[in-house]
Amino acid sequence: MATIFTKIINGEIPCHKVAEDEKFLAFLDINPNAKGHTLCIPKKEVDKIFDLDEETYIELMAFSRKVAKAIEKVIDCKRVGMTVIGLEVPHVHVHLIPLNEMKNATFQDKASMSPDEFVRTASEISAAIEG
Repeated sequence: MATIFTKIINGEIPCHKVAEDEKFLAFLDINPNAKGHTLCIPKKEVDKIFDLDEETYIELMAFSRKVAKAIEKVIDCKRVGMTVIGLEVPHVHVHLIPLNEMKNATFQDKASMSPDEFVRTASEISAAIEG
């Protein structure tokens, strides 16, 4: 059975897309820890990050770095944190979370964003990505 992320990749479920290439997709988390919280995923459905082949793992990190650099340009934060937990969805996903304090990384406090904020934030981050 396809994961929710595979359904997003296939266009069956909408997302606020930030970046995409032939192998990866980045989109805003719908339950963000902070404004700009973005998920980077491989289009190939693999459950655990260390089960990715080495080439895909390295390419996912490079893709995530490019997205994180764009987030830093757009979102007022001290840094962009990265975490990979993967318990909620059995599909590799890298969380890129704008951080101003440690609680932003705890997955306990969530940010509230309007639908317009999601659209605007995704558009601004996407525009800030360097080729």
